[in-house]
Amino acid sequence: QRIDSVSLSFATDSRDKNKANMPRDFDKDAYPEPPRQTPVVKKQTALPNPTTIITQVYYYTVDLPVTKFRDTIDSLRSKNKQVYYHQRFRRVPDLTECEEGDFPCYYEAEMQWKRDYKVAREIVKVMQERVGACYQREGKSHVQNCAKEMQQFDEVAKNFEVCYADLGAHASARKCLMKQKERMMAAQAQSS
Repeated sequence: QRIDSVSLSFATDSRDKNKANMPRDFDKDAYPEPPRQTPVVKKQTALPNPTTIITQVYYYTVDLPVTKFRDTIDSLRSKNKQVYYHQRFRRVPDLTECEEGDFPCYYEAEMQWKRDYKVAREIVKVMQERVGACYQREGKSHVQNCAKEMQQFDEVAKNFEVCYADLGAHASARKCLMKQKERMMAAQAQSS
């Protein structure tokens, strides 16, 4: 107890001494205020600044012609431009419509299938986010209040699974077509 009381009294004494040494008003010359405006640079020489010359030469030889050319092209494009926020691809024939040995058609069909796959996957993600937001918003009563969202999500997930499930890591339009063919043959065998 004695050590604690001695250290406490020592700390109080040092604070009192610091208060006694501090001036009542601070010295304004020791910490001057910053200038209100940026001072004007006084030129030391009559020669022009090479940086401004290079900047101006670049502007007039490279930047200005390129900008004018692009503005001209944009004005020509804007006359017959349809407003879209994403690129629209034309629909190409499926693999079933391609003739045998038509490799460009195969490639286009594959790219079309990949785009369709990405769109379907994003639709599932959006529906999943909607269901999650509804669950969070509704809390304990999510079962009755989120029934519509759950029904839509189940429908979208089922459609995605029918089309794209069990294709493996290297999914392609050809694998998807073979899966669809096997599903049709199984349905025919089951019905007969």
